[in-house]
Amino acid sequence: QVQLAESGGGLVQAGGSLRLSCVASAEILSNREMGWYRQTPGTERELVATIPVRGYRNYKESVKGRFTISKDINTVYLQMNDLKPEDTAVYYCNTRYYPYFNWGQGTQVIVSA
Repeated sequence: QVQLAESGGGLVQAGGSLRLSCVASAEILSNREMGWYRQTPGTERELVATIPVRGYRNYKESVKGRFTISKDINTVYLQMNDLKPEDTAVYYCNTRYYPYFNWGQGTQVIVSA
């Protein structure tokens, strides 16, 4: 069973920055396109950013220019700058496409106005 582990969330003021991390494995990151997702209570989980094995990264329109997804051998990162209150959510990482791995606990991001 693959277990993804997200970390790096916290409470930050609007305009601040956070860097999220997701530990996976070298095998996963060398074979699967990965994504960062977020979810707020009562809403569906939404895709925020994706990073392929090779090639272009993609972003949800509302985070373009503020968020950057990257990876190293076994970790996927999400650098979040100029955070806004509407970025408040629980953030998860997983594969971009089905089949998904088991969802982790996520990491909570709270942005105060």
